[in-house]
Amino acid sequence: MNDTELRQAIAMMESYKERVEALSRQVQVLRVSLDEVSMASEALKAFKDAKEGDEILVPTGASTFIPVKVSGNRKVIVGIGSNISVEKDVSESVDYMDANSTEISEALKKSVEALNEAQNALTTITATVQQEYSQRQQAASTQ
Repeated sequence: MNDTELRQAIAMMESYKERVEALSRQVQVLRVSLDEVSMASEALKAFKDAKEGDEILVPTGASTFIPVKVSGNRKVIVGIGSNISVEKDVSESVDYMDANSTEISEALKKSVEALNEAQNALTTITATVQQEYSQRQQAASTQ
């Protein structure tokens, strides 16, 4: 490997490092989103199955729940993105959360696959660069 190829390999290694970091952040965000949607979905299902007057726990985030008594109103305000919320009945809300969960799960799966590919490529290029440095050190020490 000549000096130009080594510099290109190092640049590629840095590029893969940045990609791995970005994908790691993306995976983290998707996992948090999936947890949030799952918690909301469970609360909606409890609300859907509850009878008027029953007490259920409503998650507020950070592993905190508020006990509330269920009224006859079966409407739910659901955020649909871009700070827009709509009123849906509880069954529609459960379906929406399930679809949202499926979408996030698929995105998470693809992101994890891309992360694994980038990590494998980074490992390969790093090993190549380290091997070249070792060979150059050995050659320099024998001279």
